[in-house]
Order: sequence, then structure tokens, then C-alpha cells
Amino acid sequence: MFELSQDHEDFRRLVREFAEAEIAPHVEQWDRDGHFPAHLVPQMGELGLFGLEAPEEFGGAGMGHEGFSYLCVAIEELGRVDQSMGITLEAGVGLGINPIQTYGSQEQKEQWLPDLVQGRALAGFGLTEPEAGSDAGASRTRARLENGQWVIDGAKAFITNSGTEITSVVTVTARTGELPDGRPEISAIIVPNGTEGFTVEPAYRKLGWHISDTHGLTFEGVRVPEANLLGERGQGFRQFLKTLDDGRIAIAALAVGCCQRMLEESTRYSQERLAFGKPIGVNQGVSFQVADLAVMTEAARTLTYKAAWLREQQALGKRSVAEVKQAAAIAKLYATEAAVSSTRIATQVFGGNGFMEEYPVARFYRDAKILEIGEGTSEVQRMLIARGLGLPA
Repeated sequence: MFELSQDHEDFRRLVREFAEAEIAPHVEQWDRDGHFPAHLVPQMGELGLFGLEAPEEFGGAGMGHEGFSYLCVAIEELGRVDQSMGITLEAGVGLGINPIQTYGSQEQKEQWLPDLVQGRALAGFGLTEPEAGSDAGASRTRARLENGQWVIDGAKAFITNSGTEITSVVTVTARTGELPDGRPEISAIIVPNGTEGFTVEPAYRKLGWHISDTHGLTFEGVRVPEANLLGERGQGFRQFLKTLDDGRIAIAALAVGCCQRMLEESTRYSQERLAFGKPIGVNQGVSFQVADLAVMTEAARTLTYKAAWLREQQALGKRSVAEVKQAAAIAKLYATEAAVSSTRIATQVFGGNGFMEEYPVARFYRDAKILEIGEGTSEVQRMLIARGLGLPA
């Protein structure tokens, strides 16, 4: 059965110390200002957080599939201090690095991976569009071959890490033709930052994740070399679906960090806050809520790391793809909904103070909701779980 090793726990301590020292003292101000601390990305790179699964030839740790559970630990610990920095790492690896590492040619890997793996640059993942969210196959962005170049026209929405001062590249899905059965042929194409006709729209005004970098993207006659095709033509949609399977487990890890922080904050506050001359934690109305937080945190963590373990086992040929997909959907569904519930409960425990921005529970309350939406909504996860049980599609 799966369990985290002492090496995992030592690594957790390393990431926690970094987050407490470099993020925690500044996070309230950054959140208020909507400031993305780009200077932290190279520091995270020096800790090896972006390269746990990457080959040593590109500056990674060379852990291969065994690095995935370590990545989840890092995302959880960053997310425990700030959800925005957790998603910066999650998207930077899962959506930025992994498609290139998994499907890229040797030349593409040599060009892009070293800077991405070592935290000198970030990459985005352009899948969602203004009118194509969960129905990603309805993409309207198009690319046609013309004189040895892909010419891309279209738009993407809600793209993380796409407009930072260190963003180097965005991989986008686009219609490149039509399949024999009439469905669109979707391919993935690498678009370097600064390419003529590629516009990063102004940052969104978001409910939460104020520190995370999120933009819409526009492509008007963008031309890139034919060699920028990522993987095989027509396989872009399949590639990104596989990418999202891993991403769901990583988002679950981010949700676990949220639950853990709400448990810690509520426990401390229940011991320190006095009402009628006694700590509020003596009241069952409060203590039972904190107990519920402990249960949700433990369950979410167990489901998440079981899924991560299965994903590593599947890479060794010991578990099926179907098992991993089912476990990923279950972990993502439960952990993210637990995160939203945990912030609601923590805010209630804090009472009026929970509604004040001076207390972290308010920030986590705002940040949590997107966890039920990004990288597959809760409704999509329920659909996937039902299909995994053999129910009719």
C-alpha cells in the first residue's frame, strides 16, 4: 500500500521552511496589490521544485515518475501558505513543462526545458477558450499550414502563467483540419512569447488567486515554424486530456494545502479566542466543526496521495490507466469540495474576524472556489467517476 517516505517528509520540511520564510511575510500585501512575485520562481527552481520529474540533462532531478508524489507534496506546502503560489508551481510543471517533456521533439526539449525546469522561465497551457471550457473539443482557434509555417488565429481564456515577465512560451490547441468522421482535428503548437500577432490581454480581475498570473490570449495571423508542432498532428486533444489527468491529482494536492491551513487556523483560534471568559473551543458548536475539518483534511490527503501513488505505479506498468483516471477524478472531486467547505467552516469559526481581510481565512475563502472549477469542474469529475463505474456515457 502507498505511504509517504521519510524522504518525502524531509522534502516537505524543506518546502515549508521556504514558504514560511519567503512567502508568508509578504502574501497579504501581494494579494492586496495583485502582485505576482516573479523573483520567487528562480528560487523555487533552485530548490528543484520545477524539475522533480525532469531528466538530468535538462537540469532536472531525474526522478522520473517517482517525482510526482514529491511534486504533490511541494504543491500542498506552497498552497498551505498561499494558494496562488501553489497554482504557479502546479501550472508551471503540469501545464507548462510536462506537455513539452512528454510529447516534444529532442530539439524542442533542448530549446525550452532547461530554463523552465530551472525556474528561469514559465510556460502556459492554452486550452480553454471564451466559448469552449469543459467542451474543449469545441475549440475555435485554428491553424493552417502555409509555406512551412503554422498560421494561427483565435483566442484562449483563463491561461495561468501566460503574461509574467519571465513567461517564455505558451502551448496552444488549435483546429488543424477535420477527421474522416467529421470531428475537428486538434493539434498542439508551441508559440514563443513575443511572436508577432500574439497578444497577452490585460490581467483578469478575479475573485481569488490575486497573486497568480492569469490572462486571455489572442492570436491574429500568428506565424510559427512547422516544426513547432508538439507531438503528432491531430493528437493535441488526446495529449492535453492526459495532461489533465495528472493535473487533477496536483489540484487535489493544492486543495489539501487549503484544508490543512484551515484546520490549523481554526484550531489555534478556538484555543485563543475567548467568549464568556472561556476559549470558544470548549463549545461543541465550535469543537465539532474543527473536528470535521480534521476529518476532511485527512480524507482529502489520503485520496490525493493514493491517486499520486497509483499514477507512479501505472508508469511502472503495475496499474491501469483506467484506475489512475478514476482515482484522479475521485481525489479532485473530494479534495476540492472539502477545501471549499473547510474555508466556509473556518470563516464561521472566526466569526466576524473571518470576514476581515486581516485574517488569512478570508483570503483562502476567496481562493478556494476556483478549485472546484479549474482543470475539470466537479460536474465533469462526477461524470468521469460514473463512467468509470460502468454507467452509460
